[in-house]
Amino acid sequence: MTTKQLEIKVAMQIQKPIHEVFEAIVNPEKMVNYFISESNGIMQEGKELIWKFPEFDFDCPVRVGKIEKDKFISYYWMIDDIELLVEMTLTEKENNSTLVSITEKSMENNEKGLKWLSGNSFGWSNFLSCLKAYVEYGINLRKGAFDFMRPENQCS
Repeated sequence: MTTKQLEIKVAMQIQKPIHEVFEAIVNPEKMVNYFISESNGIMQEGKELIWKFPEFDFDCPVRVGKIEKDKFISYYWMIDDIELLVEMTLTEKENNSTLVSITEKSMENNEKGLKWLSGNSFGWSNFLSCLKAYVEYGINLRKGAFDFMRPENQCS
């Protein structure tokens, strides 16, 4: 059986209370320490935001979907003129820790979709690792990690 639609699913447990993890995801003052370089606002239901990333010279429009405090975050963003849905579910676990599960959907099962699946699966795993390092230890793993991807650092 061949799947027509591709979906990304990743998850990681973070050793911090659910409220701290939720705030780190929706608050741009915290997000700049592990994910984006700039946002024009906090993630709130129905809000349209612009995110900037430290390594890339483009604006990333984000349309916030549903927000359930300390439980669920969804938003839409564009990749190659295709609007994709990102859903993050936070689940309280033992020892005051939080399981963060992320789904991004969906792309056609073709060459373009497979490239997206590979790149964004890596991206979301990296997001979770950077989130964990920041929330648990105050470390910004992303700083400088993708400088090699800047156009001025690409080999011709």
